[in-house]
Amino acid sequence: MPKWLKDAVFYEIYPQSFYDTNGDGIGDFNGIIEKLDYIKGLGCNALWINPCFDSPFHDAGYDVRDYKKVAPRYGTNSDLYRLFGEAHRRGIHVLLDLVPGHTSEEHPWFLESQKAEKNEYSNRYIWTNAAFQPAKGFLYIGGETERDGVYVLNFFKSQPALNYGFLNPEEDWQLPVDHPDCVATREAMKDVMRFWLDHGCDGFRVDMADSLVKNDDEKKSGTSAIWRNVREMLDAEYPEAAMVSEWNGPEMAINQGGFHMDFYLNWSGNGYSSLLRDYEMGEDHSFFKKDGSGDILRFLDEYLPRYKATRENGYYCLISCNHDTKRPKYNLDDSELKIAYAFLFTMPGVPFLYYGDEIGMRYLELKTKEGGYGRTGSRTPMQWTSEKNAGFSTCPADALYLPVDTAEGAPSVAAQEADRNSLLSTVKDLLRLRHEEEDLQADGDFEVVYAERGKLPFVYRRGSLLLALNPSTERVSAPVAEADAGKNVLYAIGNGEVKGQEITLAPQSFVVLK
Repeated sequence: MPKWLKDAVFYEIYPQSFYDTNGDGIGDFNGIIEKLDYIKGLGCNALWINPCFDSPFHDAGYDVRDYKKVAPRYGTNSDLYRLFGEAHRRGIHVLLDLVPGHTSEEHPWFLESQKAEKNEYSNRYIWTNAAFQPAKGFLYIGGETERDGVYVLNFFKSQPALNYGFLNPEEDWQLPVDHPDCVATREAMKDVMRFWLDHGCDGFRVDMADSLVKNDDEKKSGTSAIWRNVREMLDAEYPEAAMVSEWNGPEMAINQGGFHMDFYLNWSGNGYSSLLRDYEMGEDHSFFKKDGSGDILRFLDEYLPRYKATRENGYYCLISCNHDTKRPKYNLDDSELKIAYAFLFTMPGVPFLYYGDEIGMRYLELKTKEGGYGRTGSRTPMQWTSEKNAGFSTCPADALYLPVDTAEGAPSVAAQEADRNSLLSTVKDLLRLRHEEEDLQADGDFEVVYAERGKLPFVYRRGSLLLALNPSTERVSAPVAEADAGKNVLYAIGNGEVKGQEITLAPQSFVVLK
């Protein structure tokens, strides 16, 4: 396990929307470099940069055309190498976004694979044996290549699936996972990883990490075996390199696949969505909605078994949001977000903060851009100031990658840095506390002290610290242990106190006692 993950707090950057230094309306590597001091001052000491490799951008870079070349709109490979160096100089680690399950249909591997003549790359992707033979059970495309066959997709039409084999082949065109050509696909991806690690990258967030082996079993044993092989390579050659999986299956991703971290993702109706985004069925019962009447056990019932099953092997990670999810400001105001972030940043595992969430950037209803569809509204330019284009770019407004939020009350970094009571100031305070108190870091002990169905507050312990939160508009109390009676408030949002063997919290309050 890379030692630096223990005290890591990640900041996710959507590069095209972070900061534009050349006035073309699109963010770039130099923009990230210019804002590294801001990121460090925020309390984040690690970055996850969304896909920045060469791409036709049919899916915002998740359709890679060249794994070893950056997209020119962000700069050059040398610019990215410089970003690694400048980040390291500030004590910041950098993960790149690796897309191992598919490429762009414009990738040189696919251009060779689609040829009629057999070649080195013929089996780099999954093909049937004839143009009129469907790939039953899979998304597929036919009739567009000279090769006599149809090819399997991983998601969009522009994303042909790389061939890691089938755990249980059922057709003659399905290769087993130990076929030399399937092993070659795995080794090609390890080669890509080595390339970037050798140039200063500190690891990878892995897109659709569970999607590699087809016809895999319920435990994803075929895909997990590939990732264990990758982990062995990292342990031997790059022991401080880290991997986090887009999986939301930590027992598989961490225990079987060897990932250091796995995300607790926002899936409709799951425990994570019950915290922040429980509005998809109409009424909003999100736990952190002050009048939502949410229930923390909807989260804990799902989270606790996964946490306990994996805590010795890796970190199950909470996020504020990501590029695929509506921003939490969609349904929560700043007072609600403060309590939500207090929870997210004091839980076990490694927290991930999506750019702009620290100031409460809003989700905008926008027309799709580069395959974003409903996700597009969470990918708008970072709002730095109240000046032109929110300080993101000097280009004309109609040349922006996406429009900035121009509505009244649109948040900005500059305004919130001047306000000691702002959401941004609260985030800084919380992250400072996490770095100062070892018990709050990734591997600190975690115990539920009080959590009753339909009741508040939620009280939990991190090592020697007692924490409690009340997102509601009512004053609430809960019993605590006799040993907690002498603890003092170390940090608070709102008000809370322990008297005797009872903790009481004012409305919308969070406390840490030591």
